[in-house]
Amino acid sequence: MRAARLIKMVLLLQARPTMTATELARELEVSERTVTRDAQALAEAGVPVYADRGRAGGYRLVGGYRTRLTGLARSEAEVLFLSGVPGALREMGLEDAASAARLKVSAALLPSLKDAPSTAAQRFHLDAPGWWQEPKTPELLPAVAEAVWDDRCVRVGYRRPARREAKRATEHGVEREVERDLEPYGLVLKAGVWYLCARAAEKGGDFRVYRLDRFTAVAAGEARFVRDEGFDLPRFWEARAEEFARTVLRDTVVVRVSPAGAALLPHTTGDRGVVREALERAGEPDEEGRLTLTLPVESQEVAYSQLMAVGPELEVLEPAELRTRFTEAARALRQLYE
Repeated sequence: MRAARLIKMVLLLQARPTMTATELARELEVSERTVTRDAQALAEAGVPVYADRGRAGGYRLVGGYRTRLTGLARSEAEVLFLSGVPGALREMGLEDAASAARLKVSAALLPSLKDAPSTAAQRFHLDAPGWWQEPKTPELLPAVAEAVWDDRCVRVGYRRPARREAKRATEHGVEREVERDLEPYGLVLKAGVWYLCARAAEKGGDFRVYRLDRFTAVAAGEARFVRDEGFDLPRFWEARAEEFARTVLRDTVVVRVSPAGAALLPHTTGDRGVVREALERAGEPDEEGRLTLTLPVESQEVAYSQLMAVGPELEVLEPAELRTRFTEAARALRQLYE
């Protein structure tokens, strides 16, 4: 533990001309007294750490000293590929490894390239969560992430949502908890929500997707699994996400939209692909330029909230019940504004 801290202290001083005891203590997450002791230990070991006293003082390395202790550990090298998602690293418990990796890379750079990490960070940033929502980090995410990195089998408790038919039959859908033995292949962060792509531990099990916020327990075993070399996480997620989007669209509505309404539909429904396909299937526009579209939707209730946002640029033709709801809403709006 102390050896790693001493190495980190040398790398910090190598990356910056001078650092105060307060700055080093904050970076190393220790007290200033510990910083003083560590600097003395480094000096006794032959590392030329010099302390300047006074208001503008601090610690620095003498004579352009450079350490060769810049070799990346495996975990540090791996997290470099995730360094564009700092929030995700923090939630998975990998922030320390990422920090050490960045320090080692910075220490290995030529002096003329010292500003490369900071200039890149000021120009590119990935903000994964969606707007207007407070992302919640699943408590069990670090444990799952550790199992994913280590290719270790896990037994999980999982709140399985009630089927759609069961929800319709009862006033409230009832969730039931099940246990699963899984081979955790990969984690995906989608619009602020974490998902685990895993395969059932029994031989020949299918790959499935699990929402991490539904996990109630995670227990990693001693056994490790052998990864299927043909598994491609980005390709699997893309196919499963498209399949999921299609399965939830269980109903259809027929609408007539103006050109302005057609431009708004992808934003109100949140599915550009479905709208694009509906537009491609549409016939010729009428004399006012309006198109008649058949749109797949999740339900009439969801369609009502989504299509209402298009306003007078869209007219619902079918089903009759949904058209009636829009008629009543239009009448109520007219009375309100009159």
